[in-house]
Amino acid sequence: MPPGGAALSCAEARETVRDILTGLKPSPAGLEDVLTVVTELISNASRHAGGATGFQIIAQRDAVTVEVSDASPSPPRIQPWAPDVPGGFGWRLVNQLATTDVQVHQGGKTVRATLSAEQRGQG
Repeated sequence: MPPGGAALSCAEARETVRDILTGLKPSPAGLEDVLTVVTELISNASRHAGGATGFQIIAQRDAVTVEVSDASPSPPRIQPWAPDVPGGFGWRLVNQLATTDVQVHQGGKTVRATLSAEQRGQG
């Protein structure tokens, strides 16, 4: 997280992920999938919960787990399909790219998304 309690931007989160995953040499498509999940989770925390309060990446050769915490106890919901309405596709996309879990806790929630090597196009 940025110093001084500043909100983490999507660009900062994406750069952090690129730096962490460089050593794992992910496929270009796999890296883009992880970056898309990070962008959606940080964006959703900003849009719906006042910003991320925590951000963690756990990178292993066979899986990458992204955890984003925020102050809202409301879990994300898949919105009804409405292609003519802006927004509402992020959580659906995250669930297509990753296995997700939401833990509601004192002070908000943590959303965990795990992309396996197979899901990232490396299986």
